[in-house]
Amino acid sequence: MRLLKRAIAGFFLLLFAALGGTVLFALWPERAAFDPAPLLAAAERYDVRILRERFGVPHVYGKTDPDVAYGLAFAHAEDDFDTIQRVLLASRGRLASVEGTDAAPADFLFHWLGVPEAMERYEEAVSPEAKTLADAYADGVNHYAALHPEQVLPGVVPVRGRDVVAGFTFRTPFFYGLERAVRPLFDEENPPESPHAETARREAQPSVFTGTGSNAIAVAPSRAADGATRLLVNSHQPYTGPVAWYEVRLHSEAGWDMVGGVFPGSPVVLHGTSPALGWASTVNTPDLADVYRLEIDPADPDRYRLDGEWRRLEKREAELTVKLFGRLRWTVRRELLRSAHGPVIRQPHGTYALRFAGMGELRHLEQYLRMNRAQSFAEWQDAMRMQAIPSVNFVYADRSGNVAYFYNARFPKRAPGFDWQRVLPGDRSDLIWQETLPFDAVPKVVRPRSGYVVNANHTPFRSSDPADAPAPARFAPELGIESRMTNRGLRQLELFGGDASITREEFRAYKFDKRYADGSEAKRIVAEILAADVDGDAELAAGQKLLAGWSGSAEAGDRAAALAILSATPVVVATLQGLTPPSVESSYRDAVRTLLRHHGRLDVPWGEVNRFRRGRLDRPASGGPDVLRAIEDFELEPDGTYTARSGDSLVMFVEWDRAGRQRVETIHQFGSATLDERSPHYADQAPLFLDEQTKTVPMDEAELRRQLERDYRPGE
Repeated sequence: MRLLKRAIAGFFLLLFAALGGTVLFALWPERAAFDPAPLLAAAERYDVRILRERFGVPHVYGKTDPDVAYGLAFAHAEDDFDTIQRVLLASRGRLASVEGTDAAPADFLFHWLGVPEAMERYEEAVSPEAKTLADAYADGVNHYAALHPEQVLPGVVPVRGRDVVAGFTFRTPFFYGLERAVRPLFDEENPPESPHAETARREAQPSVFTGTGSNAIAVAPSRAADGATRLLVNSHQPYTGPVAWYEVRLHSEAGWDMVGGVFPGSPVVLHGTSPALGWASTVNTPDLADVYRLEIDPADPDRYRLDGEWRRLEKREAELTVKLFGRLRWTVRRELLRSAHGPVIRQPHGTYALRFAGMGELRHLEQYLRMNRAQSFAEWQDAMRMQAIPSVNFVYADRSGNVAYFYNARFPKRAPGFDWQRVLPGDRSDLIWQETLPFDAVPKVVRPRSGYVVNANHTPFRSSDPADAPAPARFAPELGIESRMTNRGLRQLELFGGDASITREEFRAYKFDKRYADGSEAKRIVAEILAADVDGDAELAAGQKLLAGWSGSAEAGDRAAALAILSATPVVVATLQGLTPPSVESSYRDAVRTLLRHHGRLDVPWGEVNRFRRGRLDRPASGGPDVLRAIEDFELEPDGTYTARSGDSLVMFVEWDRAGRQRVETIHQFGSATLDERSPHYADQAPLFLDEQTKTVPMDEAELRRQLERDYRPGE
């Protein structure tokens, strides 16, 4: 990756020096060139209306499922067209053509991981229903582009359904942390089995697409004070960008009826609820990728040994188009190699191959569509048995009172007796796994006697009461199931596991909990600070005195929370992300100096440091990293405050009462307009979000029309 970026940068400098008078032409504004007529004509075959309620959230009503997917694409493009375009370019390995050298490594990965090869099986591997849905979504994006050509980035239009499917194929493996296996392979100086590479592997984040956590909780009627079934959908995502949640209601006359969250480029709800059932997702990080060191023929570098015989590496070439500046682009060609294991990379210290779960998978959209359309627990589980989605925890609930937790993972069927966490010998075919374990073999909790299931990115072995949770001894070590606990997981078990009769109000209050558990990393760090010898440093001693009285809360008004959280955050977040954390002593000293330098005292209320900013809105925020009221990502501002960048985003409270009547309440951290500051919905939900309030989703069309802001067909 470094060589690629160096080559591009060097060419850029030479080109700039040689261009002379052509620079002005190169910098002349560029507009995408395309014929809008066929795009407008394609849109005429869809029958859909977009009903936006008072907060601007689109309710998309169509005759057929493709009608709805088309309407979703158009509505989402109205609110965040720029991000959708960039997602689609990345789904073709073409993002560098508009973003430049920084995006070139991602484009190379798109090709190296074999997405174009997988797409050669598109016609036979993708179901007709999924293809039709993807095409309809593409037509919706194209329709918006045809009406707004001045917003279209070069090379985006026409969008095709294939782009939508390719996007799932490329992105999905990174949710379980594929980059932890990939990153060391592109180190030109250190072998992946070296101590340096072990550090690099630890320092790769669990997912390039997520924050540091999510919450998912389901409570059965037996544990509810009023006999209701309740589900919390609470994924923690970046507030903007390619994996920022967008709230939508999808309703077709053919039976598709979902409300929930989508990402830019997604034609289906990724988690949320139908009238019959719902589910919440959290990221898990099973070991689903393996690295092999190949034995290369000294006489022919294109041959590798397997089972005592020499085989030839498959060779292809990737063309990467990289924007230099203005209209100037450069096409880079890179070698692509493949063995029986998977993609191959040559380095000065060796040649390595990668094998990973979900390699070449094209059925993600089909599985999500089947989950969206499921009307019972049995139908939903049948969709899950496809295992097209190779990872992600699912917490499930339905109007019949079923609750369940699934540690969803497409586990490779590996031979026992090997350390699958290390680099494997590449000359043995018995180490190239060909099968994966079935869905029924994953850790799960179904209809627990305790009446509740929880997950907050922690081990599946503590997902309910001990009598209900899966037993670790039943799962082989080569599966690589994580054993970690998060503070959020500890607090979920304390709160939901400690209350045998949970009311609606308690369910909500527990979700917004802001405390660190006694067994949490934050509490451990503060205890270490209190036990430290500060060697007569008056400022550090004053900080110890303040921390001795800390309640363990991340409330905005807590005067010890700022010092506690600023001291613990670098360590906690690094640990959650798999990074090598700084020492507690250095983190504490930095926190003391930061508070004194910018605020003049150590007992500054947490809300004066922890800010939530959106447009003109600038308010104190309760919550912090790894608490159930998650404000997880911080960026130090010049004035010594922090601005929330990720954490609680789209929050959904789903409830079915004893009679099966449904109530859905949601809140988004910003509003439906992700990018347009001129929109009234750019930040209209933020005050409610900060006050921990929600809005009721009108699931009935008559109720929706009583709070209607706009009713229109795309293009009207």
